[in-house]
Amino acid sequence: MILIVDDKPENLYSLKEVLELNNFEVDTAQSGEEALKKILKQDYALIILDVQMPGMDGFEVADTLSGYSKTQNTSIIFLSAVNTDKSFIKKGYASGAVDYITKPVDIDILLLKVKTFHRLYEQTQKLTKIQAALEEEIEFRKLAESKKDEFISIASHELKTPVTSMKAYLQLLDSVIDDADTETRRDYLKRSLTQLDKLTSLITDLLDVTKIESGKLQLNMKEFDFQEFLDNTIDVVHKIHPETNIIVETTTHVKVFGDALRLEQVLINYLTNAIKYAPQSNEVFINAHVNSDGMLNVRVKDHGIGIPPAMQDNIFEKFYRVEEASKNFQGLGMGLYICAEIVKMHGGEVGVVSEANQGSEFYFSIPINGGSLDQTMTHSENINISQ
Repeated sequence: MILIVDDKPENLYSLKEVLELNNFEVDTAQSGEEALKKILKQDYALIILDVQMPGMDGFEVADTLSGYSKTQNTSIIFLSAVNTDKSFIKKGYASGAVDYITKPVDIDILLLKVKTFHRLYEQTQKLTKIQAALEEEIEFRKLAESKKDEFISIASHELKTPVTSMKAYLQLLDSVIDDADTETRRDYLKRSLTQLDKLTSLITDLLDVTKIESGKLQLNMKEFDFQEFLDNTIDVVHKIHPETNIIVETTTHVKVFGDALRLEQVLINYLTNAIKYAPQSNEVFINAHVNSDGMLNVRVKDHGIGIPPAMQDNIFEKFYRVEEASKNFQGLGMGLYICAEIVKMHGGEVGVVSEANQGSEFYFSIPINGGSLDQTMTHSENINISQ
């Protein structure tokens, strides 16, 4: 939009008419004060500013505009019927004008200048947007390098810990293999196997993330009984954490179309996290039901450390770890990300309800009939779903 500032209505009308005939959007002001008020509320590509006006003249308006950051890319053309000597024109340029035209105005020359400066403004705006986008991309890439370095550091530590422990137990076992009693040897072997399980779990998570990133994570979709699935999953977790009481508050007898092994991976992750982050409690609660939209909703609740509201939006992001938890608990920050991707591939969603020091309730919901997935395929067929 172009702003014409002139105290004479006839000048405003004639210039406005000419510019609008040439497809320019035009606004007008009859004083310097009115012009400044409009400029504060509206962005203009060009200002055509009369020099001689009662009250605030054109030079004063230009001087004031020079202090506005929003008008730094807005060109000013001065119009003047008198005072055309060099010193006066020099003052106009010093006030911030980019051009100076004397009256009576040559319309052809004015239009040529208006088109040039209007095009310059549009190009400057485009360049500004490109620069902002580039700066945003640079900051994003910096953050993604930072996150990568942080992940490599954490992964190196997390992978090294079970390897070092397993090596130590095996060396102890080797040193006492001939002399120690059977119970001692069995204890060292059991500890080694525990560390091996941790290492296997970490490597599995890394491989799953790689498959997700490349769109190659496979789902083996077929119908399964949810109650049987739930009982089997609880049994698996009980074997790892026999001291924990997993309480099923409500459940539902329903057939679900999905990948039972991958969904078991999700539920095991929820349950083991609930146990891990609630070290002072030995109870975890499961609630499952099907709503009227045919969505199976599974919720796992604990009495653990909880998650501050400000951090809940990021909890399912790749490599994200709650700051306080990362100081006291091991992990790569990949488990919940993998869970979220598996559930999304089933056409569902994940979420969490939590407060700091008040426990957490993680949930996932999926359509029991497979949702938008292709129902015509053979139930036992492996499918590759790209994100």
